[in-house]
Amino acid sequence: MKNKGILLMSVFTMAFVNAQENINELLAAGVEDAKRFTTDYIAPASDALAFGINAGWFNTANAPKKYGFEISLIANGVFSNEEKESFQLNVADYENIRFPDNSPSKMVATALGDNNPDVTVIVTYDDPIFGNQEVELTLPTGIGSEGVSIVPTAFVQASFSPFRGTQLKGRFFPKIDTEDVDFSTYGFGIQQEFTSWLPAEKTIPVAISGLIAYSHLDASYDFTDQTGIQGDNQRVETDVNTLLFQLIVGTKFKVINFYGGLGYITGDATTDLLGSYTVTNGVVFSQTITDPFSVERDISAVRGTLGANLKLGFFSLNADYTIGDFDSASLGLNFSF
Repeated sequence: MKNKGILLMSVFTMAFVNAQENINELLAAGVEDAKRFTTDYIAPASDALAFGINAGWFNTANAPKKYGFEISLIANGVFSNEEKESFQLNVADYENIRFPDNSPSKMVATALGDNNPDVTVIVTYDDPIFGNQEVELTLPTGIGSEGVSIVPTAFVQASFSPFRGTQLKGRFFPKIDTEDVDFSTYGFGIQQEFTSWLPAEKTIPVAISGLIAYSHLDASYDFTDQTGIQGDNQRVETDVNTLLFQLIVGTKFKVINFYGGLGYITGDATTDLLGSYTVTNGVVFSQTITDPFSVERDISAVRGTLGANLKLGFFSLNADYTIGDFDSASLGLNFSF
């Protein structure tokens, strides 16, 4: 598969372009079987991306001065969860797929894992001339086969404080727009320091804040020239939308501060296999399938964050670690004015 360096897209596209013949044979098993497999295959990748685009939203619980402005360069890494690198494929859930040794189920790789050794299934399809036919299919592996255990994200983030204790925030990643790949992500939020409302807030060395943030990711990967299947405009598109609700507690000293937070992520992810595919069943028969299926995933998770911020004049450096379904680490370079 080309463009393997674009990890955010590879977790979705490997399901379709890991091998040129896989799409043909998987769709030959029936759209419902193909959709069922893809749903389980990409679900952990959707969750990992949701954690990735929500990392690094805050670097302190203490709000800046009124009319304060901050710009940050943020790099995040989401770590693969071993429990999410495989799922149990039960043949009873499929109409036209079975294992060669007739096992009722096996653990197979998700988009984050690796099938080592390869896992094969037998796909049964109905040929109008020759009747039921069978073909062996090697199931797609995931980014684990490339030795990748981290899904990276990065943002430019800016915040402005129109009132004391209030920060309006926005973030984006410069859009990638190539011949095959379109990718963009952005978000906006508001952080309010509740302790700024207290009369003695300047004498209290602890700040308590709340954050609400919306994050969006959309991407498209055109692989028409790579499947080896006749058709047009063959592509996979994914769309992720999330809301983060975060409670933040931290110290508010002049140089070094520590912060922690408890948050809840909710949202959804939609992945569409689009375009036309002329699927060949046997030697003679073929059929064209247009926009085969759409996979929808509801996302909800609790997370906890611990971090530190070192401030040197108008410059600060922060680092934090978030624990959840997928752990993540974040590093930020921040410039305050």
